[in-house]
Amino acid sequence: MVRKPVVSTISNGAYLQGSVNGRLPAPGGKEPPGQEKVVLKKKITLLRGISIIIGTIIGAGIFISPKGVLQNTGSVGLSLVVWSVCGVLSLFGALSYAELGTSIKKSGGHYTYILEVFGPLPAFVRVWVELLIIRPAATAVISLAFGRYILEPFFIHCEIPELAIKLITAVGITVVMVLNSMSVSWSARIQIFLTFCKLTAILIIIVPGVMQLIKGQTQYFKDAFSGRDASIMGLPLAFYYGMYAYAGWFYLNFVTEEVENPEKTIPLAICISMTVVTVGYVLTNVAYFTTISAEELMLSNAVAVTFSERLLGNFSLAVPIFVALSCFGSMNGGVFAVSRLFYVASREGHLPEILSMIHIRKHTPLPAVIVLHPLTMIMLFSGDLYSLLNFLSFARWLFIGLAVAGLIYLRYKRPDMHRPFKVPLFIPALFSFTCLFMVALSLYSDPFSTGIGFIITLTGIPAYYLFIIWDKKPKWFRRMSDIITRTLQIILEVVPEEDCHKL
Repeated sequence: MVRKPVVSTISNGAYLQGSVNGRLPAPGGKEPPGQEKVVLKKKITLLRGISIIIGTIIGAGIFISPKGVLQNTGSVGLSLVVWSVCGVLSLFGALSYAELGTSIKKSGGHYTYILEVFGPLPAFVRVWVELLIIRPAATAVISLAFGRYILEPFFIHCEIPELAIKLITAVGITVVMVLNSMSVSWSARIQIFLTFCKLTAILIIIVPGVMQLIKGQTQYFKDAFSGRDASIMGLPLAFYYGMYAYAGWFYLNFVTEEVENPEKTIPLAICISMTVVTVGYVLTNVAYFTTISAEELMLSNAVAVTFSERLLGNFSLAVPIFVALSCFGSMNGGVFAVSRLFYVASREGHLPEILSMIHIRKHTPLPAVIVLHPLTMIMLFSGDLYSLLNFLSFARWLFIGLAVAGLIYLRYKRPDMHRPFKVPLFIPALFSFTCLFMVALSLYSDPFSTGIGFIITLTGIPAYYLFIIWDKKPKWFRRMSDIITRTLQIILEVVPEEDCHKL
């Protein structure tokens, strides 16, 4: 199923150059005239980098998480505090990833950093959980919000059938997979357009909210911290919902090898994006509470729609369309970035070889994109939105906390490592401690969902020894694996990377 690593992890990023279908590299490393190298190209500029981060962060989170945050904090004031703290924590995590991304110039994000610092076993468990839980569940969550909001204008006076939501969601997921399989450039261009749609959706909420504040509509902010007392067990879940809404700041690190001038582009894109998102999120939540009471927000399945119906009249029909486009952009950005994680993990020998192959004409990691489709469909039709959120959050923040803790380890283990961008040590220390503390408390807050996530995470350990370490697999198993790989190569028209260029 999984091949042994072709090359070991090399700190300077220099991989061995290989051949395709038995053809040796041309003398001098040059390609014959008329033959183009089959590689992932550097097409991520600063604008595209910002659009990937903002476009992936602003999805369903700001439109569905306010309910989860409020439910687990118990008051308007504390919920706004949680939103602000989550923004600061996310900025700390993003700055830590900016240092990691400019020091280790390889794609793969969390997986690559854990591989560099902690070795192959934790890295394999990370990509195993990403493949089985995190990415399918995260895509299912954002896709369900997409399906609900895009159908909202057609079901104004009645409840939207759940089957209709899931069917239109399945179509949206398929379109995203096809788009990312066809062209890197088109995927990035559409992401830029959708990012502007997201910001428009946020502004449609913020501007009327600010006008309400100017008019003195502050009744729902009186005694903002009164209400149901927040329990120590509820706060981790409130942070889960808040951090979920900010999740996406790490996706640019998944495509480092495709970023132009990553030493400058990655930190700049991260800082600009996180400032825009944090300010936008806090103001959006303030805007909600200028018009909707805490009790009404708890009863709403689509907070942005409820808000727009109160203030915007007929124009409110545009809001669910903009929100649906926002969700679509988040789906697109997530699939674009995470497919590169699977691509890199396969290149390292931790996933089947087919996932590290590139389409011969489109130059996209086609197998790494489409592998997500069936797993996402299973998640889509097997769980509800809020249980899926808790389900994926445990594994996601556990490994992000470990990756950032690895930055601290590298400071002491490899002090002479080239670091074009460097953050104060308290930033990764506070962020990693918060992640791990939040994960530990969540096992008590929601033992069922997080417990399942924990058990599936542990299955990565025997899987590592079975698929990676065990050398003496039966000949029939190896032969069958080779036949499947060759067959998929022919069907999908993919080949291994011809020239793993020095990064």
